[in-house]
Amino acid sequence: MKFAPLAAAGLALALLTGLSLPSVAIEGDGEWHHANSAIGEPKYPEGFTHFDYVNVDAPKGGTVRLGALGSFDTFNPILPKGELEGGLGLIYETLMTPSQDEVLTDYGLLAEAMKYPADYSSVTFRMNPKAKWHDGQPVTVQDVIWSFDKLKELNPTYAQYYANVTGAEETAPGEVTFSFDQTGNRELPKILGQLIVLPQHWWEGTDAKGNKRNIGASTLEPPLGSGPYQIGTFEAGRTITYKRVPDYWGINEPTQIGQNNFDTYTIEYYLDTDVEFEAFKGDQFDWWSENRAKRWATAYDFPAVKDGRVVQQLFPEAYNGSGVMVGFIPNLRKPIFQNPLVRKAINYAFDFEELNRTIFYGQYDRIDSYFFGLPFRWKGLPQGQELEILNSVKDLVPPSVFTEEYKNPVSGDPGKLRANLRTALGLLTQAGYSLNGSQLVDANGTQLSFEILLDGPTIEPVATNLVTNLAQIGINATVRSVDSAQFINRTRSFDYDMIYSGWGETFSPGNEQRFQFGSGSANEQDTRNYAGIADKGVDALIDKVIFAKDRATLEAATAALDRVLMANAYVIPSYTLRNARIARWDRFSHADILPEFGIGFPATWWYDKEKAAKTGGSQ
Repeated sequence: MKFAPLAAAGLALALLTGLSLPSVAIEGDGEWHHANSAIGEPKYPEGFTHFDYVNVDAPKGGTVRLGALGSFDTFNPILPKGELEGGLGLIYETLMTPSQDEVLTDYGLLAEAMKYPADYSSVTFRMNPKAKWHDGQPVTVQDVIWSFDKLKELNPTYAQYYANVTGAEETAPGEVTFSFDQTGNRELPKILGQLIVLPQHWWEGTDAKGNKRNIGASTLEPPLGSGPYQIGTFEAGRTITYKRVPDYWGINEPTQIGQNNFDTYTIEYYLDTDVEFEAFKGDQFDWWSENRAKRWATAYDFPAVKDGRVVQQLFPEAYNGSGVMVGFIPNLRKPIFQNPLVRKAINYAFDFEELNRTIFYGQYDRIDSYFFGLPFRWKGLPQGQELEILNSVKDLVPPSVFTEEYKNPVSGDPGKLRANLRTALGLLTQAGYSLNGSQLVDANGTQLSFEILLDGPTIEPVATNLVTNLAQIGINATVRSVDSAQFINRTRSFDYDMIYSGWGETFSPGNEQRFQFGSGSANEQDTRNYAGIADKGVDALIDKVIFAKDRATLEAATAALDRVLMANAYVIPSYTLRNARIARWDRFSHADILPEFGIGFPATWWYDKEKAAKTGGSQ
């Protein structure tokens, strides 16, 4: 997950894969259910007609044009290599699909129902007999089994994500059952509902030239899907157009009514954000998600904004259902960062308050939790059930978690910064470093040096602030900005000293914590354990999250995990804004009510001809 927020196309794929949407399932009873909810009962009963946040009479037609940073060189959604085109969530579907006005609740799509026993030892899905691939063939149990097997075989991230799933088999006509090697993991039924399903017959068939396809290789052959769109035209790495499928099998399904209203959906790729923004201003695409505070505050003075053709709007709904940690992440696989005193010292050199005053226009808040924005993040000193959980792993976690609240250093003026840098120098002295003239050196006389790797230039001013302050205490830090492809490849192989990145979190944390922070993922390439965390206390708390017996225990275990992660200083936290800053060409409309946990764009919006006539341009 990149950090800057995902573009709409990338978000579609994130929802498709489900990797950022784990949660705890409702109580298993062995009965068939049309939906699965993380918290309480699903809002919509069996037989519901549509989601409340859609317009069932939304007109179909028009084009929506999006911009994206980077490039693409593959349409294969399984392989952990290459740059995947971000809109493939328009083509591929999952067994279940989420509602955006509930917290982590999924309803049937390719599967019409699911069931699982009280001990959560398996989950069974009953396929929707209406589901069809674009060539008219049915979506089958064998497609599901084949997709699951290939995901585990070819992608280390999925192999770990599904590590406790021993296999999938057809247990009755039209029914597929996934078996688990453990009981009590309430999350597993839900994450299997988010399984991406691919057409086995197409991937094992031949292309137009008679060449046999290979799911183990990258490809730019437009793939067969089951979703509401298919690929029309594209230019590799630069642009792609999706066309709405007129006979889409799910058009009258309750989860799809009022959605997928645009006839065409185009994505233009750019290698530079400034160039991309100029293209938006020039009406080359319609929707801009702003990631620079200064630009949001000062750059929207062009004529289309002044005359109302471009609208600026903040959307808190985009963040209502998620938490975030983002910042500078040191790579603990490097010896220089294995001492927590060094990591803590670097935090004292980060002057967020000065940045917020001078270049952020006061728009941001400093992050102090891995679940920032969620109600069950750590608070105060541990008590109640959280304290009981921490006491159960007392010998494995820092003693400070019982007596001290985490606090970020506060700077903002030269005096406070000097005091913080003195504190940092004291921590580094405890870690075995000393000043030799203007250089901070270890016992061998080697200066403490490292490189900060960035995905493009957006964060350069922030990183430069940190580098400048570190230089005052003798640390030689440098900044390197690379293109998206190189950043992806280097992060996949952990080829960096420090990166700027982060993690998104949901209302119901679970198995994903293992490949973000668990020891098993510390040296497994292409996981999201960017820091290389391998800590027995963290592992024990992750297990308590995953095997929480009820909601209260889950929240207490999550707070305990959050508290220990913060105490171990695995990241220099940066900042966030709990609103999506969106500018758009005013050509679209949406239902009177937006979903509580998302903007709904572009899925539930539609092309408004009257508005478009006033803006000119796009059709």
